[in-house]
Amino acid sequence: MKLLAHILCLCLALALSWADHNGHGDGDGHGHGHDHGHDHGHDHGHAAALPDRCKGIEMDGAVVTEEGVPYFFKGDHLFKGFHGQAELSNASFAELDDHHHLGHVDAAFRMHFEDSPNEHDRIFFFLDNKVFSFYKHKLEEGYPKDISQAFPGIPDHLDAAVECPKPECDEDSVIFFKGNEIFHFNVRTKAVYENEFKSMPNCTSALRFMEHYYCFHGHMFSKFDPKTGEVHGKYPKEARDYFMRCSKFSDDSDHVERERCSRVHLDAITSDDAGNIYAFRGHHFLRKDEGNDTLKADTIEQDFKELHSEVDAVFSYEGHLHMIKDNQVFVYKTGEPHTHLEGYPKSVKEELGIDGPIDAAFVCQDHHIAHIIKGQDIYDVELKTTPRAATNKRPIALFKKIDAAMCGPGGVKVFVGNHFYHFESTMIFVAGRALPEQHKISLELFGCDH
Repeated sequence: MKLLAHILCLCLALALSWADHNGHGDGDGHGHGHDHGHDHGHDHGHAAALPDRCKGIEMDGAVVTEEGVPYFFKGDHLFKGFHGQAELSNASFAELDDHHHLGHVDAAFRMHFEDSPNEHDRIFFFLDNKVFSFYKHKLEEGYPKDISQAFPGIPDHLDAAVECPKPECDEDSVIFFKGNEIFHFNVRTKAVYENEFKSMPNCTSALRFMEHYYCFHGHMFSKFDPKTGEVHGKYPKEARDYFMRCSKFSDDSDHVERERCSRVHLDAITSDDAGNIYAFRGHHFLRKDEGNDTLKADTIEQDFKELHSEVDAVFSYEGHLHMIKDNQVFVYKTGEPHTHLEGYPKSVKEELGIDGPIDAAFVCQDHHIAHIIKGQDIYDVELKTTPRAATNKRPIALFKKIDAAMCGPGGVKVFVGNHFYHFESTMIFVAGRALPEQHKISLELFGCDH
């Protein structure tokens, strides 16, 4: 009997262990998601086990790296940027797993204060009662530490954290969130004062992005004032509309609002002969008409059905939009509706004399040269000659990766991430050695309020 009882107990323990391992998956974002120590999700042998950002999951933490790339953490995975599959967190931050069998990150932020050179550009992760400090993806000596040691007065098992440099906060600070409690930590004096953000939901992660502050709760987010916690405007909003590149959006999504305010980089942009701007992102495009502030958003499938979605580059020339996708060029006559030219698509090599894919392209008014950007090089293609050839290859010194570019009467605009840069001419852009003023795409080009 004793042997039988022992076997029964052993079977029960194994069954409970299996249930604990498999019964606490990522889910789809319902509930709080901070069940400490259980959400390990270590079954990585199947693609289906990967969390999918487009299914509306609740992120555990969020941080913007020193390169300006947002990282979103879920379980023991992270998402880099605005699209792409989940990766294991310990592939980028190996020591997290060395010290802690990573279930999930509770909170994360990047210390970005010029007055704190010893901690500047450090990324801090909070797990249970420990804090990890990483510099250039390497764990710093002496870490992990108890949270109470590194940030005295700040509780364990946090929900979210975000940096707040002055003057956005009165002093260089870190804002910590735990349930309804809000803690402002003064980086210089280490003083802590509690605050109550009455109009804001409990944050499961928080992010400072382009000098704005975002509280994520579930798969929704609210923009808030870091000093008062006040939420102005129509919030909460769907995070997948603004911080992720997903093909399907919520039923009540405002397409124009989403496209003008999205944080996802543009794929391509151009202006036609009339000065109307076409900006492409993922499955959608935004049109801004010259002479007024009218914006129209629609699916690429609707107006350019042969393309379906996601273009690499586009340029305007003699009343036509030349749209480049992978190794093909599609040509549409501008107007309503856009007419797809017979005989297209053609290969990029046949049409432009260069192998695709390419990153960006533009033609300046009154010129017949298409400037083709591929990697860190720019080429010229004379459009009046046949066969066309990509010539005059020059290196681009200022940018490692360009998302889009366009040329108009005022010069060349180059789009990188969430910003654009204005150059008076193509020559100044190519030969430049100093970055001009940085402009926000959503705010200054499309008139978004955040």
